[in-house]
Amino acid sequence: VARRPASQRPRAPWGSFPLSELVILGGIVVIFWGMFSGGDQGNERIAGGLVLASLGGGELALREHLAGFRSHSALLAGVTAFVAVTAVGLGLGPVKVWVLLIVGVAVFGGTFYAMRELFKRRSGGVAFR
Repeated sequence: VARRPASQRPRAPWGSFPLSELVILGGIVVIFWGMFSGGDQGNERIAGGLVLASLGGGELALREHLAGFRSHSALLAGVTAFVAVTAVGLGLGPVKVWVLLIVGVAVFGGTFYAMRELFKRRSGGVAFR
């Protein structure tokens, strides 16, 4: 399946302002700040930077997927499974690892299937691009 040219990439709702790229850059800066800080504050900054950079990249992946430009089914399913396992683990307190594994696999499988079907509809019938 031929890939569409970059000129057909879905436009961001905020126009040509490079918001996603700036959020990713900000996350990278915070990661480096945390690496050179050390201690508990450094670990918190690294985690915050990873979250920030992931939000910027996740937004781009979701926008491309929903527009039928490029399939990111596995990435989006993995993020959803991570959020579900984290919510169960933090919300219920101590949970057996096998319960978290079952939750993660079930959420990943269901989300992957749903995202793949959505991409097929949006892209004109192709399962990946």
